[in-house]
Amino acid sequence: MPEPLLRVEDVVKRFGGIIAVNHMSMEVYENEILGLIGPNGAGKTTLFNCITGVYKPEEGRIIFQNEDITGLPPHVIIQKGIARTWQKVRPFKKLTVLEAVTVGALLRTPDVDEARETAKEILEFIGIEKSRWNRLGSEITLIEHKLVDLARALATRPKLILLDEVAAGLRPHEMDELAKVLLKVREEYKLTLIVVEHVMRFVMGLSERIVVMHEGKKIAEGRPEEVANNPRVVEAYLGTKPL
Repeated sequence: MPEPLLRVEDVVKRFGGIIAVNHMSMEVYENEILGLIGPNGAGKTTLFNCITGVYKPEEGRIIFQNEDITGLPPHVIIQKGIARTWQKVRPFKKLTVLEAVTVGALLRTPDVDEARETAKEILEFIGIEKSRWNRLGSEITLIEHKLVDLARALATRPKLILLDEVAAGLRPHEMDELAKVLLKVREEYKLTLIVVEHVMRFVMGLSERIVVMHEGKKIAEGRPEEVANNPRVVEAYLGTKPL
């Protein structure tokens, strides 16, 4: 078995008396697409925030490429190769699409021209039309925002991207388009993706393996079809045991 790219080891995150992440452990392997699912309040985004340095866990360790990165600040985490998108779209209202992605590329080079060329290559690769590159963030559609968020993450040259509800608010045909882009990105850039998602059709169709969280804990793990038929998962989502 290969070494995991990312290991989450017995991580605990509390907010006062609330345990948002409760002794959570999981492994993620290079070049896989892992789905992370669970009901609202399961602790998925909090776990993402622990991995990316937004929160420091009270217990446990986060190991990336055999290095303990627990509690490092976000700007150091991203330099080490972990990028993310956010649950809520954060519009770059006064920047153009090209400028927004160029900012991401500046993480790896001080040369603005070089960063701009990187941004152009990525935008072309993920399929945003050149006619849209000079649009302001206030002038683009939701699916374009999602793709630009992905492009900004790619511009930082990551090894791992965490996608937090990337399909939220999209129409079915837009989800299909986005899934194709993500598969293409994984193949071309040899990346690993962790996808937090509530749209089951999207995440089950995209992921090779699924981890299920409930009340801060991992309650199931396996291939999508195994997880979909797991009684504990059905109970967590529906609140009742399956018939």
